[in-house]
Amino acid sequence: MTRVLVTGGAGFIGSHLCRSLLENGNEVICLDNFFTGRRQNVSDLFTNPNFELIRHDITEPILLEVDEIYHLACPASPVHYQFNPVKTIKTSVMGTINMLGLAKRVKAKVLLASTSEVYGDPLEHPQKESYWGNVNPIGERSCYDEGKRVAETLVMDYHRQHRLDVKIVRIFNTYGPRMLLDDGRVVSNFIVQALRGEPLTIYGDGSQTRSFCFVDDLVRGFELMMKGTDFTGPVNLGNPVEMTMLELADLIREIIGSKSTIEHRPLPSDDPTRRRPDISLAGERLGWSPEVDIRDGLSKTIEEFKTRV
Repeated sequence: MTRVLVTGGAGFIGSHLCRSLLENGNEVICLDNFFTGRRQNVSDLFTNPNFELIRHDITEPILLEVDEIYHLACPASPVHYQFNPVKTIKTSVMGTINMLGLAKRVKAKVLLASTSEVYGDPLEHPQKESYWGNVNPIGERSCYDEGKRVAETLVMDYHRQHRLDVKIVRIFNTYGPRMLLDDGRVVSNFIVQALRGEPLTIYGDGSQTRSFCFVDDLVRGFELMMKGTDFTGPVNLGNPVEMTMLELADLIREIIGSKSTIEHRPLPSDDPTRRRPDISLAGERLGWSPEVDIRDGLSKTIEEFKTRV
């Protein structure tokens, strides 16, 4: 049985990954400091003998015996990563060094959950993995963007210098059940506002685009990437179907049957205007592409949100 460590395992994506890994016959150690992760996200797994939860901050080293590491730990929405930007960049840099050091010691395979934010406000559209990005290194979002860029550098340097078996995935906008209600991401914002009958807040004119991938599709991509042999990535994982914020707002209001109005607010600084992944590499190397339609995924997400809003 493969022993797998998931850092940030009690978070939104991490909790879905822990479940999938257990269903596929692995032993799972979930590591989380509960800054944005929640015990209740994994509480139904406590009775599973192959699941273990450890409260730990990965900016501090930890000694464990594992075969694989999925390194997800880091606040991933602007509300949370800007709350303590210094801690955010420490998590990406020190946390990644600690996980790579652990992997080197026990000869574990490591998958880094990086982000489409490494592309900044892209001048290339859609974004291929070969694109180096259009990034502001001193902006308000750079604690996250640059932290992940450094994490990718560290992963590849450990690979080249120590022959570590590494994988890098770049995650584009992901949504699904167990997203935090207050994480400031557009899908959770719109759903909560529509369920409460409040105005949906759109920043700018609403013409900016994002591409939304359902969490189950993303997790499947993670596991396919870890199974691969000689492919380090980076590889984009996301849904190439692009939507404007106005289109997303209309779809969510329609599914919920909400009469919420639209309220426009000023656009935040460094907010990318367009974001869509080129996923041809994931198709070629992993045989992966998203399967869940946006309407189906949003319906599932909304049903789960109704239990909490």
